[in-house]
Amino acid sequence: MTTVTPVTPVTPIAVRSATKATYVAFIGSGFAFASWASRIPQVRDHLALDPATLGLVLLALAAGSLLALPISGSVVTRIGSSRTVMAMAVLLGVGLVTAGLGSLSGVVPVVIGLVLLGFAHGAWDVGMNVQGTVVERHLGRSIMSRFHAGFSLGTVAGALLGAAAIALNVPVAAHLTVVALLVVASVVRQARRFIADQDQPAPGEDTGAPRVSALTAWREPRTLLIGVFVLAFSFAEGVGNDWISIAAIDGHHVSAVLGTLAFAGFLTAMTIGRWFGPGLLDRYGRTAVVRVLAAIGIAGVALFVFGPSLAYAYAGTLLWGLGASLGFPVGMSAGGDDPRRAAARVSVIASIGYCAFLGGPPTIGLLGDHFTVLRALTVVAVLLGLAALIADAVHPAPAAHSASTTGINRAHDSRAASPNDEAAVLQR
Repeated sequence: MTTVTPVTPVTPIAVRSATKATYVAFIGSGFAFASWASRIPQVRDHLALDPATLGLVLLALAAGSLLALPISGSVVTRIGSSRTVMAMAVLLGVGLVTAGLGSLSGVVPVVIGLVLLGFAHGAWDVGMNVQGTVVERHLGRSIMSRFHAGFSLGTVAGALLGAAAIALNVPVAAHLTVVALLVVASVVRQARRFIADQDQPAPGEDTGAPRVSALTAWREPRTLLIGVFVLAFSFAEGVGNDWISIAAIDGHHVSAVLGTLAFAGFLTAMTIGRWFGPGLLDRYGRTAVVRVLAAIGIAGVALFVFGPSLAYAYAGTLLWGLGASLGFPVGMSAGGDDPRRAAARVSVIASIGYCAFLGGPPTIGLLGDHFTVLRALTVVAVLLGLAALIADAVHPAPAAHSASTTGINRAHDSRAASPNDEAAVLQR
């Protein structure tokens, strides 16, 4: 069962270039974000910030994202995903440099830099996810989750480079400035190769259907349900990122090293799920796959929280990571089913989903004060159950199948890319 529908084709070379460029955008986003995160302890120490003040400083990052996400759909609709990602890459670079230099002078420039970084990251996220849905439609296959796996690989690379910079005593400002230059140069160059967000109409095809604004998309029941679906999976992902190590150390009484290994297992399973997920999505369809993964995630959380031994807990982290792997990318794909409405819908879905990354840590923290952090993680299983119940929302929308017969025939007669095109891109 195919979850995406071929559309009016563009040249195979253009699709291959856009696929590679989209990978670069996802990897670059993760690389930049993790590069900053890897230097937070040094910024804290240099500015002598206590935990409460550091929390307020880091809130600037979330504030920037919250400012960007509601308006990013309109921005992408107006100027396109290519220009949006290029502009946000430059702005993100400015934010990184400002935060890095601010670590030498005071809190205020760091906060300004983080607001810019958060704003750029939020709008960039919507732009690259819109382009991901465009590439999917032209390939006629589900590969969005692989783009998100690219983001995960970017975070790993950024964290490793950060660790090396710390070991070599590279100043924060120098490190983040170099990262900014690398990200801006590579992403801006590649984003020029994005495919146009909307396809050129086939001869005789009706082009009178109106676009929708981001505000209109906020009133669409399906879009809102997909947003809740993404929120549930994002909560499972975000809580795993923030709390697995702590829960393993405090709840299962393991060493810090073993707690970190539990977290590493979670990330590894998530990356594997995202890389190999497209074949399952194309064969069995979005709804069936995400329901099975939600069940796997629930089982993983249960094993991690209630498992009678450490081995069960480690198995639980693997199942939890695998179960949470495809929710966010599938939601993005579902939001982009109709190319005329993709930017607005992806913006709304991302805005709702990102609430989980903001609300997850304090929710678990508050519940942990009453029931222990380990027991508080059962909330993840409840939300994954909710996601399974509303998973019908991510089934391809009728608009995704409404292409004209001429357009579909041309897509089949002159496919924009063969099933092996993505592999060819990765081998380059």
